[in-house]
Amino acid sequence: MTWKAPRPYANPYVAGVCLGLVLLGAYAVAGRGLGASGGFAAAGAGRWNDWVFVELAGVVAGGLMSSILARRWQLTIDRGAGVSSSARLFSAAGGGFAMGVGAVFARGCTSGQALTGGALLSVGSWLFIAGAFGSAYAFAWPVRKFWR
Repeated sequence: MTWKAPRPYANPYVAGVCLGLVLLGAYAVAGRGLGASGGFAAAGAGRWNDWVFVELAGVVAGGLMSSILARRWQLTIDRGAGVSSSARLFSAAGGGFAMGVGAVFARGCTSGQALTGGALLSVGSWLFIAGAFGSAYAFAWPVRKFWR
């Protein structure tokens, strides 16, 4: 078997339209928008038959299928040259924890706030989107040295 180069990433405009159609489908089928943090609340309450578990399984299966079809599937730790694997994993876990705490305070995760709340024209969700992008731009410059 010969090695084949990975395929290019999906067109972001086409992917955005497809994501919007998935959101519309979620409303049509489940009567609810998209969001992942509700799974933790449902698991804590013992509601293992909640629709969010099907959604999360679809996210995992879809991501895996997409990476295999694009020939990008590999086990690796993305990091800059000056960052050790353990430091990268520690910072990723810390960032994930901080996002989880933020999701509790915001009463919704990034996908729920931006996708579902944004589609419903929620003022709080649009403020969240502006804050998330603003924070990303503000922190990108000081941390760029870790990725060179």
